[in-house]
Amino acid sequence: MSTILITGGAGFIGSHLVRRFVQHYPHYTIVNLDALTYAGNLENLRDVEHAPNYRFERADIRDPQALADIFNRYQPDGVIHLAAESHVDRSISNPMAFVETNVIGTVNLLNAARNLWGSATEGKRFYHVSTDEVYGSLGEEGFFTEETRYDPRSPYSASKAASDHFVRAYFHTYDLPVVLSNCSNNYGPYHFPEKLIPLMLKNIREEKPLPVYGDGKYTRDWLWVKDHASAIDTIFHKGRKGETYNIGGNNEWKNIDLVEALCDIMDGLLGREPGASRRLITFVKDRPGHDRRYAIDASKLKNELGWQPAIQAEEGFRETAKWYLENEEWLLRVSSGEYQRYYEQQYG
Repeated sequence: MSTILITGGAGFIGSHLVRRFVQHYPHYTIVNLDALTYAGNLENLRDVEHAPNYRFERADIRDPQALADIFNRYQPDGVIHLAAESHVDRSISNPMAFVETNVIGTVNLLNAARNLWGSATEGKRFYHVSTDEVYGSLGEEGFFTEETRYDPRSPYSASKAASDHFVRAYFHTYDLPVVLSNCSNNYGPYHFPEKLIPLMLKNIREEKPLPVYGDGKYTRDWLWVKDHASAIDTIFHKGRKGETYNIGGNNEWKNIDLVEALCDIMDGLLGREPGASRRLITFVKDRPGHDRRYAIDASKLKNELGWQPAIQAEEGFRETAKWYLENEEWLLRVSSGEYQRYYEQQYG
């Protein structure tokens, strides 16, 4: 391959993936396609923006003509599709935005790739990045596998489930060379601060209330974002055509336990009295359709392709907290405007 198009490359996960590919594969041209909505930020890529093998294109995947122009200009051999509306709370407020971006946008990309490659698909790859939320909710035991029946519970997860089905349909109907992955919750540097971990770190620093939904016992599997980028790299290059791979961090945490751990980490880094920040925890009204537990079985990825996470949660949480403390200007810039309006609406 010579040219890889990465959609959503200015976002949280996308920026880590773009950086990895630009730095690890100097013989590739990496084209970052991003609409630069509220969560897309080119500051996330300042360290590689002048790299000779990096290009940026501002475009919206909902615009098929813009995609056709970019595909014709760059002739990509591979597509890694991360661009998506991804926040459950926002999907409850505005589900149509998720249908338009996550479903229609994905089909627009599939059409653009199919129109460019035709039947000459040797050496081509369309990689669709999805979420474990398409599987629904688990009880106290068990894990999501690649064979788990889809059971989405929110407009966000329903839109991602629909996009997954379209990707597989294009594989079976048109023999488009696709591969998919479904990942657990990511965390790490450059995470937009409406999501749980950066929100808590920001509020702990500012000594503001720490809003925790319901009883706080909702459980998630947390994946270090750089581990996710390395997994995508592995699947993109080695995964079998038409296959799905689950990516997990093997790190299950109840929300309340996670928030308390972040409080203790931040108290230590900020030199506060032990337990000081735990007093900021505030339980708020639960959100509709809140899935109780997610947990990923990533054994297929490990057994077939040899990937496993490199960082355990405690180390990753501490590194993340240190990064947010050392990058206050970035946090202040992305926390203005749209973010402030969202925060007031959601948490009042």
